[in-house]
Amino acid sequence: MLKQALEFNWHMLLEDIGLWIPDEVTHTVHDDKPENEPEEEEIVAGPPLSPQCNAELHTDYDGAAVRWGLTHHKESAADCCQACLDQAKNAKPGELKCNIWVYCPSEFGCFSPDKYEHKHQECWLKQADHPKLNFKDKYSEPYRDAHPTAPVVVPWMSGVIGA
Repeated sequence: MLKQALEFNWHMLLEDIGLWIPDEVTHTVHDDKPENEPEEEEIVAGPPLSPQCNAELHTDYDGAAVRWGLTHHKESAADCCQACLDQAKNAKPGELKCNIWVYCPSEFGCFSPDKYEHKHQECWLKQADHPKLNFKDKYSEPYRDAHPTAPVVVPWMSGVIGA
């Protein structure tokens, strides 16, 4: 029966019933966007961010935690930045002063290679004498190979105060 099925003229049958499937499908990508047109800016929910926040989308800065984000949630990136400014202004002598804020704007949470599940609106207040990036824009392919749950784009947004 298998031999008969393989030898059967299926193309003829398909044409008889009105089903035509091409032997080859060609797909052409059309880029209709005019050259030199600026990229659309992403919209960040909440009030506008102050210029002193130095907000950077798809960015995660490293630093010592001044305020643990797992239990510190803010309604917006602007509120997170303001929390950093307020903490720095009100820090007692000897306390770390916030100069980095990191916010999770994604309703689906934000990826991080640690053991925690980072939620929407987490607001990490950090301090570093020489702020350095953990991640910017996109996670590299080798990084995503090593961390299969990592998305392509870095979901965090952050800023360095006084930068």
